[in-house]
Amino acid sequence: MTGPRILRRSLTRNRARLTAGTGLISLHQLAEATVPVLIGVGIDRAVAPGDGTALLLWVAALAALFVGLHLCYRFGARQLMLAIANEAYLLRGELAARIVHPRRLRTDLRAGELLTVSSTDADNVSYLLDYVPRIAGAITATAVSAAVLLAVDWRLGLVVLVGTPVVLVGMQFAGPLITRRVTEQQELAGKATALATDLVSGVRPLRGLGAERAAARRYRDVSQASLRAALRAAGTQSRYLAFSTAGSALLACGVAVLAGWFALDGRISVGEFIMVIGLAQFLLEPIGLLAIVPSWVAEARASADRCALVLGADLLLPAGAEQKTVAEPHLVLAAVRHGTLEGLDLTVRPGEFVGVVTPRSADGEALVRLLAGGVPPDEFEGSVTLGGVSLHDLEPAGARALMLVEPHHTDLFTGTVAANVALMEDGGAADQAGDQAALAAALEASAAAEVVDGHPDGMQRHVAERGATLSGGQRQRLALARALLARPPILVLHDPTTAVDTVTEHSIARSVRALRQGSTTVVITSSPAMLAVTDRVVVVDDGRVSVEGGHAELGATHDDYRKVVLR
Repeated sequence: MTGPRILRRSLTRNRARLTAGTGLISLHQLAEATVPVLIGVGIDRAVAPGDGTALLLWVAALAALFVGLHLCYRFGARQLMLAIANEAYLLRGELAARIVHPRRLRTDLRAGELLTVSSTDADNVSYLLDYVPRIAGAITATAVSAAVLLAVDWRLGLVVLVGTPVVLVGMQFAGPLITRRVTEQQELAGKATALATDLVSGVRPLRGLGAERAAARRYRDVSQASLRAALRAAGTQSRYLAFSTAGSALLACGVAVLAGWFALDGRISVGEFIMVIGLAQFLLEPIGLLAIVPSWVAEARASADRCALVLGADLLLPAGAEQKTVAEPHLVLAAVRHGTLEGLDLTVRPGEFVGVVTPRSADGEALVRLLAGGVPPDEFEGSVTLGGVSLHDLEPAGARALMLVEPHHTDLFTGTVAANVALMEDGGAADQAGDQAALAAALEASAAAEVVDGHPDGMQRHVAERGATLSGGQRQRLALARALLARPPILVLHDPTTAVDTVTEHSIARSVRALRQGSTTVVITSSPAMLAVTDRVVVVDDGRVSVEGGHAELGATHDDYRKVVLR
């Protein structure tokens, strides 16, 4: 997938509306070019001889022409706007699907940059469907005007036929520079957006560290670089516009001056002189448009290239072919090396509730990444299997159905509590995603019932973007309720209770254990309350299992365990 291919595809898959719209816009420009012709001929044939009846006929013809050109523009513009909206919709959908693909996208673009590509750049690509009919209309108008001028006097037509290509060819040299400047501007704008997204999502930790000024300075530097790039691009485009406008104006003025000379010399009539002046003024727009089009196309090309970075990027994970249907598969990690993990061996039997303690937080994060299926096979050693089948041999949706990994940093979305917990549309959440009893049990087990019952709107309580209207503990409990309601055969939780108080933590631990009775659960945590309800605790230190046993046993016999868990 390349930028030019994306642009060509935009044209071909909207060809029906594009063809209709382009034809109507060309007819509109043809009618526009005919207006000064009718006026000039009317003056020679009706005004000059003083024929009132002929004048009325020419005025009626002019009125009919205006009605025709109005209808052509109206219906042509409607077809083109539908095409532009359709292309923007389709391209945004493709980009969004690629960005959230379950097999993950291999790209260096951050979230904010991906957002810019899927919004601004997608729109810029769709605008190509506006440029094509403009070009066709401008060519039609210029050709008709040149033909009329040739009919009036071959020298007038020759000026247009020779002068227009000269102006256009002269302006083409700026095209590559505009493309580079616009590309630089879009890349830096994407980086500024990405940094802004990161800073907004991490504003609380920044405040806790007292790093607001450093963060603001960093954003200011990126923003200033983006501003300078935008000014350079705007300056280049402005100078290009100035030169193109001046070139088309000089050409039109040359035609007008030459026509005035011919009129004084008696070579053309008064009506023909007015016709030529009208055409010269009319030509300012199409010639100016043809001169400025390269800058528009350059912007669309730069955006298409950025879209190609996303649509053409490789996927991180293999497709997977097997559909696993075992209700309670066992989880086995054998000789796994990834990140800080150094030969990790871990087996979790069906129905077992296992606690994993990682004195080094990096070990826990590496384990979560691996179990979540986000690590490509070529980036780790060893094997991770579910029911004897390699995790990456499973079809992604099937793997997620077997094992759900709820990371420590979870996301909530704009909407309601019901929509976030049940992942369904408001109002029908419980009926579609689980019955009322299952929903109530998940809310109770996660202590999220307090979040619902403590607000007058209940399950319809509004949740802002990233859960900004909720406290950290409330967000954590709702995310846990969402994971419990999914009822996967294997559930992996990473520090699910770090933002709740001790009493609530003990309640959650007992309730989660009861709710997950008979189902496989892995909790990566150092919480004594959670570890106390497990069947077995595994300590992963220095990237491998160092010791395992019951929580009480390890607390009584293992000094390092006491330091980490019972501190």
